[in-house]
Amino acid sequence: MAETRDRIVDSTAELFRRQGYTGTGVKQIVTEASAPFGSLYHFFPGGKKQLGEEVIRWSGQMYLQLFVTVAGDAPDVATGVERFFDGAAETLRETGYADACPIATVALEVASTNEPLRKATADVFDSWISAATEWFAASGIARERARELSLHMLSALEGAFIFSRALRSTEPMHVAGAASAAAVREALAAASGKA
Repeated sequence: MAETRDRIVDSTAELFRRQGYTGTGVKQIVTEASAPFGSLYHFFPGGKKQLGEEVIRWSGQMYLQLFVTVAGDAPDVATGVERFFDGAAETLRETGYADACPIATVALEVASTNEPLRKATADVFDSWISAATEWFAASGIARERARELSLHMLSALEGAFIFSRALRSTEPMHVAGAASAAAVREALAAASGKA
């Protein structure tokens, strides 16, 4: 039973990355998950809306953990930022620019029309901002500046996903990553008195 539920969540997350919330149908979800139609409503009595909320929150945690892993393996904070953007560019290229951030894709679609899903995307973004703020602050950057860097980096990342997908080019992702890493290096230098 848990396997079926997990397949539904995984398949929905992939479909949201590629097609968004409104472009993904319930029949398509169960087909992709190789699950009986009724199983979606068994696990998610609120239907697609409940499933969507859960997928957004689950995906948000998965992407946060990915960032922690990539950034944590880097020799320094700025390199961690560069590596994360480089990884996003590689994923875009490998998937023919189909796989982007499902959170931003859904947020763009539903922010004005679906309050539960807007709230779920806002909660995920807030968790990312908080985690990145703590990570930057742990490197010696003042908390207020660390929060600004977090917002800068995440805004650049999400914008770069949009530009890269539309242009079918990783150039926006690499430019955004270089700019974000440069901002981090500048903040680190200022924090250490070397600016």
